[in-house]
Amino acid sequence: MGLKHFVILIGLIAMVGILATACSNGDDDNGAVASEDARLDLVKNRGKLICASRNDVPGYGSLDASGNNVGFDIDLCRAVAAAVLGDPKAIEIRYITASERGPTIQSGEVDLLVRTVTWTSSRDAQWGNYAQTMFYDGQGFIVKKSLGISSALELKDATVCVTQGTTTELNLQDFSTQNNLNITPLTFEESDAVIAAYQAGQCDAFTNDRSQLAAIGSGFDNRSDHVILPDTISEEPLGPVVPHGDEQWFDIVKTVMAILIYGEAYGVEQASVPSVATGDTKVDRLLGITGSYGQESLGLSQTAAQDVLKAVGNYGEVYDRNLGPGGINLPRENGRNALWADAACTNCPKGGQIYAAPLR
Repeated sequence: MGLKHFVILIGLIAMVGILATACSNGDDDNGAVASEDARLDLVKNRGKLICASRNDVPGYGSLDASGNNVGFDIDLCRAVAAAVLGDPKAIEIRYITASERGPTIQSGEVDLLVRTVTWTSSRDAQWGNYAQTMFYDGQGFIVKKSLGISSALELKDATVCVTQGTTTELNLQDFSTQNNLNITPLTFEESDAVIAAYQAGQCDAFTNDRSQLAAIGSGFDNRSDHVILPDTISEEPLGPVVPHGDEQWFDIVKTVMAILIYGEAYGVEQASVPSVATGDTKVDRLLGITGSYGQESLGLSQTAAQDVLKAVGNYGEVYDRNLGPGGINLPRENGRNALWADAACTNCPKGGQIYAAPLR
């Protein structure tokens, strides 16, 4: 090869490298990475948000008398749709079983997984990215009063119904082993089958997150014949999950959850969301009336928070409607699911644990 041809070849190689770098790192005018596979673009082009969830647990995800999807998890999905598409109804709920949660979010076939999903280190590494915790739960047991026990430590040699492929099943095994209880798990893939087996007397107890036990138990015809034991055997932080590989989408979902939380902290309610300056700097920044918390970089409208809060209300309203007095009536005051700001005093750690990165 002659020197002239060698120089031309080197120049072509360099040009290809520059073009490849530009294509992979091409920034748009807002400084955000542009990609034809960006989740935000996929959702906008599709015109709807696809959420994996459920319809079998009151309070979290169920169908109302008109056949509409309702629940705490459903409202989190609707909040993201309101922020991204300006329409909380622009959602598709895909019903999945507990064992399908991991494969569903790993495949990227849905935009959001909101199905009472416990955040664990292995799921964080293998399934997807977890947004902040939106409900703190713990695993417990429900038994028939006729069994005559008052503690889970009395379940020696018992058969316990549990949903297959869940942290609930693993926690039950650990609890049995650690306390030498010789518990026999009776597993089913579908929650309905677990509940039916317990009610039919195929097992001595049914174990699940305590909030779900309360929700499911509320539907029993003979609720007074059952008791939720006082023991809590695990930590179950629940929150939305997004597919790995798109940091912008992850940040968008975290920001929407923060809008709900700070909406409550700042006293902005669904029925009276301001659209003009209030004079409160924090409120005006949240609502996009003045200042910014990164909406442009996220690809959200300046007033996305107004859309979110008008659509579903603030965190407290979402909680009360589904999990509180308007739903399955789980107490919140002075508990872990209160806002961090609800401390009884200025300099003591007595508030709840619902918190998000400051919006600024």
